[in-house]
Amino acid sequence: MTGAGVRAMVVWAPDWPVIAAEKAGLVPAGAAVAVMHANRVVACSAAARRAGVRRSMRKRDSQRLCPDLLLVEHDPNRDAIEFEPVVAAIEGIGAGVAVVRPGVCALAAKGPGRYFGGEEKAAELMVDAVAGECDVEVEVGIAEGVFAGLLAARAGRLVEPGGTAAFLAPVAVHALERPKLVDLLRRLGIHTLGAFAALPASDVLARFGLDAWIAHRLAAGQDDEPLYIRQPPPDLVVEHRFDDPIDRVDTGAFAARMLAEQLHERLAGYGLVATRLSIEATTADGQQLWRMWRHDGVLTAQAIADRTRWQLDGWITRRKLTSGITVLRLIPEGVLHQVGLQPGLWGEAGSERDQAHRAMHRVQGQLGPDSVLVAVDSGGRHPAERVTLVPFGDERAAALEPNAPWPGGLTGPLPSRFVVPAQAIQVLDAAGEMVTVTARLELSAVPAKVHLGSGRAQTVIEAHGPWPADERWWDHKTARRLVWVQLVLEDTRAVLAELSGGQWILAGWFD
Repeated sequence: MTGAGVRAMVVWAPDWPVIAAEKAGLVPAGAAVAVMHANRVVACSAAARRAGVRRSMRKRDSQRLCPDLLLVEHDPNRDAIEFEPVVAAIEGIGAGVAVVRPGVCALAAKGPGRYFGGEEKAAELMVDAVAGECDVEVEVGIAEGVFAGLLAARAGRLVEPGGTAAFLAPVAVHALERPKLVDLLRRLGIHTLGAFAALPASDVLARFGLDAWIAHRLAAGQDDEPLYIRQPPPDLVVEHRFDDPIDRVDTGAFAARMLAEQLHERLAGYGLVATRLSIEATTADGQQLWRMWRHDGVLTAQAIADRTRWQLDGWITRRKLTSGITVLRLIPEGVLHQVGLQPGLWGEAGSERDQAHRAMHRVQGQLGPDSVLVAVDSGGRHPAERVTLVPFGDERAAALEPNAPWPGGLTGPLPSRFVVPAQAIQVLDAAGEMVTVTARLELSAVPAKVHLGSGRAQTVIEAHGPWPADERWWDHKTARRLVWVQLVLEDTRAVLAELSGGQWILAGWFD
């Protein structure tokens, strides 16, 4: 599915995490069900929606709206395993099925459309095949590109050839499923895909990077344009041959992670990144297995490992193989040059990076694992909580979910330098009195002077805020109320001042 203007047929199974839980026997069909991750709803059944439950809702709020709600923990492996029969049914209608994610797959519309006498007829046959073989209801959408095809499937539409850009134009930017980019676009006043597509592509690449550039092409209906896609060099293909045939997912998962890291390093060595992944396997009795996984962004090593593990789960668990897998192979079917990507501090691959890693491991061996820390994007309301420091080499897991909503949290731009430990300061009005915050969360007076410690007071030439935060109000032991104010000083420097417990502190500097 490469090349300009290729029409994609996208099959979408609504509420797939819920359907997968039903197929696995965890919940009865038709019940009010919510699939949870990090204490929030990631998918819910039609019965739950009728009671008011929605995605991203907190657990306690969803249970308040629907007391009979059944909760199931999100399991991507379960979703992938249960989706394998659906993919097999779709392959009976058209070849070359690419799995976008569990619950969504795509194929070129040209073949089925010609064979069955039109795209609409092929779509109807596909819906009937999945319903008959798997007892699953799916929606089919057709448009130029997989991204537009998925939106068309959600809308139940077959977009006319050449009409994809017009179809996408009024769609909200959150359809891009890139929270940071979407938040930035909204703050810039860009709320629709059409408005985003109207921006110059070169400016988007220079300002926001490669992934945003890919999203810009999607918004313009240019999915699967050449994008410098080419066939990868032969030595990019990685494979693992097992001494003994494997029939257990955990054994295959170990090889999957090793192959994912190897493939990612080889791609980086050529200055490339993968956007689609072909997974091949051979069994002891000669059976050939193949599946394509597609991704709208850039596949990281972790993403490659996850998709390989999911696919092994599907093959081993659902297909009930007559013999074990002897060969596992990963092939990047489409690759991009890393245009606009910032390289790592020591490069993405090569002797410099390896030398730096060995040095850091030696330091940890002498001084302990906490002697070398890596910053990981985190969540929270306070700016200092936005970074989690983890020991080098450990899993880069954030203490708080960075993409979760943090109502009342301080939005960007954030200070470039934080003051640790916090420094007590004085924020005074023109009369020399301390500035406070009223019950209406308004400043008691306009800040005029700031005492940052020793030396004379600095004159405040501009003040912004306050921005309040009221955390864990239900627990008097851990509750915290505070406000932030941004102050521009006479020497043109800007500081973030924080008022908590009746005391002003210097939280950070803006460079």
